[in-house]
Amino acid sequence: MASVLKLAISASLLASVDKVMAMNNIRSLRSFIIIKDTVGEVGQRTFATGKAKKGGKGGAASDAPKASILSKEVKSTTVVGANILKDGTDPKILADSEYPDWLYHLLDKRPALSELRRKNIETLPYEDLKRFVKLDNRDRIKENNSIKAKH
Repeated sequence: MASVLKLAISASLLASVDKVMAMNNIRSLRSFIIIKDTVGEVGQRTFATGKAKKGGKGGAASDAPKASILSKEVKSTTVVGANILKDGTDPKILADSEYPDWLYHLLDKRPALSELRRKNIETLPYEDLKRFVKLDNRDRIKENNSIKAKH
């Protein structure tokens, strides 16, 4: 009879220990969820204005560009947003004659490798020949790497 009583007491103790452990697990999960929610709100990525973007999906109206607070006079005389220094100011726009000549050729369309291969190499200008050698070397390296990767 005593062994049955001991068994019943140990079973009830185990049940109460399981309940306590379950409650502790629930509490720790709740605290984890609260911490996660708090960190999620605090740790949101923000934009230059310092305010977090709020709202749900489908906020097309909020995605529309906002009216600029800069005057048109300031926009036409400075490169707005080009300042990279903490205490600096946006640089002024200069006259075209103040800039170097090479600057205006940066966006010129240059011939592709296939186009350069069709031309006679002996008649190519130096810049095109240099580009041809560079692109051809790059193409051969890629081809060799793909062959090595297959084997």
